[in-house]
Amino acid sequence: MKVVALNGSPRKKWNTATLLEKALEGAQSVGAETELIHLYDLNFKGCISCFVCKLKNGKSYGKCAMKDDLTPILEKIAHADAVFIGSPIYFGNLTGETRSLLERMLFQYLVYSNKSGPTLFPRQIPIGLIYTMNIPDDMIKKTNFEQQLSQMEGALKRMFGYSECYYSTDTYQFDDYSKYVADRFDVEAKTKRYKEVFPVDCQNVYEMGAKLAKGIPV
Repeated sequence: MKVVALNGSPRKKWNTATLLEKALEGAQSVGAETELIHLYDLNFKGCISCFVCKLKNGKSYGKCAMKDDLTPILEKIAHADAVFIGSPIYFGNLTGETRSLLERMLFQYLVYSNKSGPTLFPRQIPIGLIYTMNIPDDMIKKTNFEQQLSQMEGALKRMFGYSECYYSTDTYQFDDYSKYVADRFDVEAKTKRYKEVFPVDCQNVYEMGAKLAKGIPV
């Protein structure tokens, strides 16, 4: 049983990475072999629309033909039993690195035909999405980015069989707020939430990791 987590944050030791590590700890608790990959360590691009993955009788049909640092990562995903993808939310959406990963990860399996199903991926595996963001819960309800993110979640479900997400909100951004121009924030409230709520997020994604490592929930 193999579980891969991909960190779409440029920070390796902050909120998104921490939650992914906790999800992998949950997966390990049920016997999974795990790996955490930091996307910002890699040199890769998003889909370049070469369409080689759609070429009839082509050697790369159903497989991304680009060769770069993401190529072996896509192979790891192809053989995983569960995948976690984490991203902070920048301007209401995923980071650029996360988006580029998903373009390559998804498009290779997308079928342009009415004669078959929607995906060339040969199995069904669960995909867990973990989002971290500075905005509080009530702001999510006032914006439409939840609906925007659900489009990618729906695509993952169509390609891989199952996806679910977890939102960690009102996150702690800096190790020392006094060093930054950030007087908009109530530092005391931010600190209190980080100490009291973020550990709950960690426990929740730990349980998510254990659940998804066992396969698609029934």
